[in-house]
Amino acid sequence: MAIHSDFKRDWLSNPKTEFLAGLVVALALIPEAIGFAIIAGVDPRVGLYASFSIAVIISMIGGRPGMISAATAAVAVLVVPLVRDHGVEYLFAATILMGIFQAIAALLRLDLLMRFVSRSVITGFVNALAILIFMAQIPQLTGEALTWQTYAMVALGLAIIYGLPKLTTLIPSPLAAIVILGALSIYGSGLLEHYFGIKIDVFTVGDMGELPDSLPWFHIPQIPITWETLRIIAPYSLAMAAVGLLESLLTASIVDDLTETRSDKKRETYGQGIANFVTGWIGGMGGCAMIGQSVINIKSGGSRRLSTFVAGVMLLVLIVGLGPLVAQIPMPALVAVMIFVSISTFRWKSFTEITHHPWPSNFVMIATVVMVVATHDLSIGVLTGVLLSGIFFAWKVRQLVTIQDFVEVTTHRYVFGGQIFFGSVDMLYEAMEFNEEGINTVVIDVHDAHFWDISATGMLDKIVERLQNEGKTVELIGMNEASATLVEKYSENERPFESLGIVGH
Repeated sequence: MAIHSDFKRDWLSNPKTEFLAGLVVALALIPEAIGFAIIAGVDPRVGLYASFSIAVIISMIGGRPGMISAATAAVAVLVVPLVRDHGVEYLFAATILMGIFQAIAALLRLDLLMRFVSRSVITGFVNALAILIFMAQIPQLTGEALTWQTYAMVALGLAIIYGLPKLTTLIPSPLAAIVILGALSIYGSGLLEHYFGIKIDVFTVGDMGELPDSLPWFHIPQIPITWETLRIIAPYSLAMAAVGLLESLLTASIVDDLTETRSDKKRETYGQGIANFVTGWIGGMGGCAMIGQSVINIKSGGSRRLSTFVAGVMLLVLIVGLGPLVAQIPMPALVAVMIFVSISTFRWKSFTEITHHPWPSNFVMIATVVMVVATHDLSIGVLTGVLLSGIFFAWKVRQLVTIQDFVEVTTHRYVFGGQIFFGSVDMLYEAMEFNEEGINTVVIDVHDAHFWDISATGMLDKIVERLQNEGKTVELIGMNEASATLVEKYSENERPFESLGIVGH
């Protein structure tokens, strides 16, 4: 009964809206898939077939309904040296191995690492992607060959996108903009030139590259099956798998927020792996989730599996069945859609949040944005943000460590509180007084402290050893059970508790 309910929700709820949303995504995918193929140095059909395959497969087995996955720039830039030095057949093999690595990642539950990505990193990731999406449109808006009609069509497209919802929501406004501007360019150009002397001279989808006219088919990569081949493709496959999963899982979290629903990250990891594995066997390149296209889908009303499935199928229908017509769609229409996406994706509220969020959170967010935009590498930006988040968190926890000490005749008592780990152990050592005259016994009270790692146990060993070498008696009291277990296991003292006279564990 639950399976039937899930099927009805994912595939049969609001089919008209889901279909139209998928159609908008399919139209917007075409130039991007061609562009990513060109970045990788391969034929446009490699990117288009990949986008079709990944979208269709992930719609059925992915863990985040409504999210769009296809060929992406994040993966394309990684394979440029592979294609240049070894050829496209090695790319197909690397894509297959990429899928295998991602499936292994799902088995190892590496998706759980997303729990260590802070909200500041995710906000920075979103804002950086919005900036990159906008920057990707600049080449379509600059250059001596551009005419004023390009800017006029982009402005008209944005006016339709933002204005139409105020009149009607029966059709997604991005789709309306593409259809109206396409009709104006294809069918209205002659009338405008005849009556007003205005010739519409703009770049079209066909100018991006030749569209395929045949369906993808099973293709065995033509490479030698040797250890040398594995040595060549494995580093690329591993990088593609890591970047692809990172972007996919982050995008899934963003779509979770947009739709106020939850997703299955483990299933999504499996789905990405299977989608890329299959795509390599039909002559496609690797891919992952696309935040821009996912936002288009959500903003157009698509949030279920049907919209993602339609996006993949209609992409193939459009390029193979309606290729000559699709090739005439003006690029300014798609540029207007992507500018709308970049504006919608950017978290404008983050500007006001800067004034009342803690400065470490703001620093992490800004650093993530800067690194992603500067390197165009999402993994570097996110890893920078995660690293900074960890450093700031460790510093904050360090500040909570408390140290008190009292001298009672011939006994020096130290009271430690807080979390004792690699980031705070130096505070313990610096607080200790060594070579004290008149002190015979040192009591270390850790009732309010917790030892977390070998750095903590190592520092305790160091302190005790030095005090004992001075001839002092050392007593360690109040250690909780978890900390005591850690000390017993990793202490360099053969019999740490007996020799120290530990009490209270």
